[in-house]
Amino acid sequence: MSKTNEKEIIKKVEGEKWEQAKEKAFQKANKKAKIDGFRPGKAPKDIFIKKYGEESLWMDAAEIVLDSAYEEMLEDAKDIEIVARPDIAVKNINKDGVEFSFTLTLKPEVKLGKYKGLKVKKESVTVTKEEIEEAISELRNRYAENMPKEGKAENGDIAIIDFKGTKDGVAFDGGTAENYSLTLGSHTFIPGFEEGIVGMKIGEEKDLKLKFPDNYHSEDLKGQEVNFHVVLNDLKTVVVPELNEEFFEDLGMEGVNSKETLEKEIKENMEKQKEVNAENKYMDDLLEEALKGVQVEVPHAMIHDEIERMIGQFEERLHMQGVTLDQFLKMTNAKLEDLKAQMHEEAEKRVKLRLMLEEIAKVEKIELSDDKAKEEAKKLAEKYQMKEEDFLREFGGLDMVKYDYKMRQAMEMLKEEDAK
Repeated sequence: MSKTNEKEIIKKVEGEKWEQAKEKAFQKANKKAKIDGFRPGKAPKDIFIKKYGEESLWMDAAEIVLDSAYEEMLEDAKDIEIVARPDIAVKNINKDGVEFSFTLTLKPEVKLGKYKGLKVKKESVTVTKEEIEEAISELRNRYAENMPKEGKAENGDIAIIDFKGTKDGVAFDGGTAENYSLTLGSHTFIPGFEEGIVGMKIGEEKDLKLKFPDNYHSEDLKGQEVNFHVVLNDLKTVVVPELNEEFFEDLGMEGVNSKETLEKEIKENMEKQKEVNAENKYMDDLLEEALKGVQVEVPHAMIHDEIERMIGQFEERLHMQGVTLDQFLKMTNAKLEDLKAQMHEEAEKRVKLRLMLEEIAKVEKIELSDDKAKEEAKKLAEKYQMKEEDFLREFGGLDMVKYDYKMRQAMEMLKEEDAK
């Protein structure tokens, strides 16, 4: 990153404030100190200093005064547009004081390319009769029931089986199970297994002499000839409901009481979803096209912060699935650094898009007054069914409402200009 995108602010803490910080650091350290002849926390300061040295207190004292130094730095930088978390370092520290270095990342210069009249084509939305029929079929299958069956096993049936696999008369790992439910024709097992069960009757036993595929994942079994002893314990057939009055009642969809009304409902829902997908893709394509002409040197610190945000979002999605980030990394045999490296390109693109939209909003003079921002916050709170103060607290305050509005309006402007 160019040094023109950085600014260093030095803040020094000394005098009475530093002495008080060192005293607090001493009181904290003395409670854990092990000094012969004194209980923890009771050793005189001069004895403590003699054993550990005054310099042992300096870094703890620096930590104590850091927050106030940070606040002072922010006050000094209030007219500077900072776009990432400052990098903080202790520049100098001694008995007389501490000097903090705050390296600020400044907003880079953004040169826009063409962003009006981009002529990006939006995909048209159509729902075919085949798609509707497929959706109805999936719906019927969702309500299908497994019913007992007599006679011979056929493809599509559910066979409840015991099986034991042996190689040269010796059972192998993973080759034995009892009362296993297998849908015939699902190709769950190796070739020949399910085909061998077709035609069997309940109570029948059978030996299947089979060969594992040459590309099978287990080194011990690939290409090997084996025997499966199979017992068919029970047989069920999948009964898919007819499109009748009982089925429509089970669906519980308002206004749906016939195949025609079901087709109409499904078509409308599919059109809405396709329209949303088409709109999202159109917006993505529009932003991509506008981004092609943008010239900006994206600061590394902004990319770093975006990666951290993405990691946080990824953790939340994992948490919803009952998995922690550590568990995910162990399951995938990956390192956090690898995951971050994979996110780098997308993070840089996100930052670049954000900078582009901010510049468009600036050029197009897209602004929102405090009064309008309050109105916008009220509307958004109602949309999300929240109290206004709760919404503002979670959303990030009125300034974030203004920022969100500018970003959305910049995107709307791209669409409006594209349609001209």
